[in-house]
Formats: sequence, C-alpha cells, structure tokens
Amino acid sequence: MCRARPTTCVSTRSRSRARSISDPDRGDGGGPAGPPPSVVPRSLWQDRNFLTFWSGQALNQFASQVTPVAMSTLAILTLGANEAQVGQLRAASVLAFLLIGLPAGAWIDGMRKRRVMIVADGVGALLLGLVPVLFFLGRLELLHLYVISFLLGVGSVFFDVSYQSYVPGLVGPARIPEANAKLETSQQLSRIAGPAVAGWLVALLAAPVALLATIGGILGSLVALSRTRDDERPRPRRERPSVRAAIREGLVWVFGDERLRRIVATSCLFNFGQTMVGTLVAVLILRNLGAGPQMMGLLFGLGGLGGLVGAVTSRQLSLRLGEGRMIVVGVSGAALLLTLQPLAAVTGGRGALVLLAVQSFLGSVFMLQYNIAQVSYRQRITPTDLLGRTNASVRFVVWGIVPLAALVGGGLAGWVGIAPTMAIGVLCCLVGVLPVATGPFWGSGKPLSGSASP
Repeated sequence: MCRARPTTCVSTRSRSRARSISDPDRGDGGGPAGPPPSVVPRSLWQDRNFLTFWSGQALNQFASQVTPVAMSTLAILTLGANEAQVGQLRAASVLAFLLIGLPAGAWIDGMRKRRVMIVADGVGALLLGLVPVLFFLGRLELLHLYVISFLLGVGSVFFDVSYQSYVPGLVGPARIPEANAKLETSQQLSRIAGPAVAGWLVALLAAPVALLATIGGILGSLVALSRTRDDERPRPRRERPSVRAAIREGLVWVFGDERLRRIVATSCLFNFGQTMVGTLVAVLILRNLGAGPQMMGLLFGLGGLGGLVGAVTSRQLSLRLGEGRMIVVGVSGAALLLTLQPLAAVTGGRGALVLLAVQSFLGSVFMLQYNIAQVSYRQRITPTDLLGRTNASVRFVVWGIVPLAALVGGGLAGWVGIAPTMAIGVLCCLVGVLPVATGPFWGSGKPLSGSASP
C-alpha cells in the first residue's frame, strides 16, 4: 500500500490477558509466533525472513515518496487548488482512520495480517494507476483526487494496523526495538533521496507519469510479502469476540492505562497542530515562495536525512535515557523546532527556505526518536492478541483528528493567512508535550516490569 508513515506525523500502535513484557510471544494471538530463543540470529540482518519483509517495505517506502510531491503539484499547480481545497485533499487522505479505524483493528485481529497487507498493496496499485489514465484522457479533476486519496486511506488503515501488529510476532519480543529501528532507518533513507528524485521526476515527466514509480514500489512490496514466511495463527472464529466487544476491549486497554493515555493525548494534540502547519507547507513553497517541485523535494529529503539520524541514534539514546525519557525528549524537541515554519512564512525569500530546511532536518531527528520510542513502548506492554485492537484504537484517535485539523488549517489560512495559522498549530504542538512531560515517563525511564493494566 502507498502509505504515508513519514515522520512529519506521529506514528501510531482485560486484565486477564495481561502478561509481563519479558514473557516470550505465545504465538496464539493475532501475530506470527517469533522464533524460539535458541535459533534467534545475532542480528536481524542475518534473518533471511526479516530481510525479505524489510526489502519489500524499503522499496515501497522509496517509491512512495513520489506520491506527496506528485499529488501536491497536481492539486496546486495543475488543478489550481486553493488553501481550503488543499486542506480538503489532506482530510480525504486520512478520513478513513476516523471512519473505519476501530472496526478495522477488530477485523484484523481475526485475520492473517500478511494477507491483509498483500491485498492492500494490490488495491493501492490499481487506485494510483487511475490518476495517469484520467489525466491523459483529460478528465482529471480535484474530485477524482479526493476520492482516490480517500480510498488509498482505507487501504492504509488496513495495511498500517496489520503492519504494526505483524512485526512483533515476526521477530519476537526481544527484537522489537531493533526491528523498529531498522524499518525506520530504511524509511528515512528513502526519505533522503526519494523526495529529491520525486521532484526531478515530476518536473521531467509530469506528476501523473511520475506516479508509475510508486506503483512499481507497491508491486515490489507485494512480491516480498508473498515470499515472507511466518507461523501466523489467528484465533479460531469461535474464540473471537464480536466486533463491538473487540472494539471495546481495545479502547479499555488503551484508555485504562495512564501511560498509554498520556502517549495518545500527546500524539493527538501534536498531530492536530502539525497537520494545521503541514497542510500549508506545499502552498508556502510552491505558491508563496515561488519554488518548484524540485525544491519541495529537496526540503522533504532533508527531513528524510534528519529522520535517518534520529532512527540510527534512537536505540543507543533509548538505552542511555530509557524509552520513557526518550519519549519526552523527542516530542519536546520536535515541537520547539516546529516554530521555525511560521517564522519562515513571515520571513519570505531565501531566508524562508533556510528556516524550512533547518526545521525539516532537525525536527525529523527528534520526531523519529519519539516515534520509535513510543511505538516500541506500546508494543512491549501490549499482549500479542490485543495488538491489532490497540494499534487501531490509538490510530483512531491520533489519525482520526487529522481530517478536522486539515480542514481547520486550510480554512483558517484562507481567512487570516498562512503565518498566523501555522503559529496556532505550533502552539497546539507545544501544549501537546505536557501529557508525557508531566507523566511517569521521565522518572521511570524504561517501561515498568509488568504489562499495562486497565
């Protein structure tokens, strides 16, 4: 699936089910059973099965960098979208998290997650293929982009919830932080070169044609997933709760534990503010500053470079500070650096591009460190057979608020201007730091020895 899991947005994943995070995966839940300790290789780079899975995702992530550049260029420069319409396009792309995020988690916990990802990839390739077809027929309109973006978002819901729930069982509980760091590192490598290549492709071939690169990456992911081997054993149908009961179980788990509540609150507030800001960045670069898609791609690529630095340093920093403290440090640094974006909107000219470049690089360093720490934290304290519902519940809240934020950002910018709207978004991000900064994370450092209890 063409997924937007960039670091510019916060990533996101009874009591009778609780178990110690040091217990091995039982293999009877929603994810594949991890390899027994006696056969676990020294490094995941020596695990052929993980390498197959990782290579497909790395290819997909690189090719998917074309999508935001191509879609933004199509909407703003080709179809003449204004700020409000850009906000509507952004809202359409994430609306599915609000509409089906919760039931998707319940459904996925009863499915083979690798199969869900394969189907999502296939559907995503077909949907993206419609864009160049409509363009060359002279029929492409903003409404088509809205619909295609929404349907791609539906696929992303199923892919992303399955993805986060699949990885812990694929590698085993002891390797979750290492696996997340490696997967995030490859994503950031993609985000370094990918946007720059995307900007060049869009300028050279036109945005619709450039999307063919994304389709190729999605198909590569599909092939790699089909070759990945696992021991995934979904619960028998008779043992699964109803969809309503499963949704309730996931929500009770997430909101019944103080640590998860605070992570969700911070991610939710940060995503709201950052979406208000991020929705307007393409308009600022392409229209207000008069830069082309190549410059936009280069700026996004700097974000990928910063994300790479954040990914490769996250493990050592988490070991030194503890995952809890890394959560606080990461989101605090990202929020403070986001203040450079409204400043760039006021400055204008080359100075604005410099400020955007600094924010893109350094902000991504801190954001990736936060993402890896909080996702690993959630995965380690959640029972295997609750991972799908937990990830879906978190994404429902964290991503479900994004459509509203995109509409507010686009509409407000048309009324008061880009810079004031960005400033309001930054203020929201700064307030979002408080839930984790005032919680148990800084004092405990690492996750507590037991699972979260609602």
